[in-house]
Amino acid sequence: MKWVTFGRLEAVSFIHSAVYLGLLVCAFAAGKPEPATFILGLAHGLLWIGMSLVCIAAARARIVPFWLAVTVAVLGGLGPFAGTAGFVVEDRRRRARRPAISR
Repeated sequence: MKWVTFGRLEAVSFIHSAVYLGLLVCAFAAGKPEPATFILGLAHGLLWIGMSLVCIAAARARIVPFWLAVTVAVLGGLGPFAGTAGFVVEDRRRRARRPAISR
């Protein structure tokens, strides 16, 4: 799992949230244009399945905390914004734990 990093998972989570936002806009504000709605819906579903599987494996490898993997896997299908927010929270926690470099 050398290619799976916290930063890469966080980036894909942001992409997933953007795809989902596009899907919401297409489905509710733009009158469900096809094939855009279908493509965005399919992309959202595949990204959610992929993110869920990779995040669960990443939790087992201690790349991400368990709570974050559960957030992505459970809430990601209904709103990937929760997973993205979780990545932001964990990133801030990690930065706060790093020792400050003093001059």
